Amino acid sequence: MNRLLELIRNKYILAVVAFAVWMLFFDKNDFIAQYEYRSAVDKLQEEKDFYVKEISQVKKDLNELNTNLSTAEKFAREKYFMKKDNEDVFVIVKQRPKD
Repeated sequence: MNRLLELIRNKYILAVVAFAVWMLFFDKNDFIAQYEYRSAVDKLQEEKDFYVKEISQVKKDLNELNTNLSTAEKFAREKYFMKKDNEDVFVIVKQRPKD
């Protein structure tokens, strides 16, 4: 017990403990802020990975559309419902069942 009181009264240990408490809980870059920053970085990294994948897919599609005329025609028919003059286009929309 006496040893513990000596440690508590030591000004260097008190200074180190006070500094550690200040840095861990009250500083601008405390533990909570670091956790929030890490979460934000992880979320942004996931978004970056998604967009990089999407960009590569779009570049692949663009290259395919520029090089192959039948692919361009297929793309126009599927995405924009384009048709030839002597054709009819039927769009089938599935209705959701009513609850």
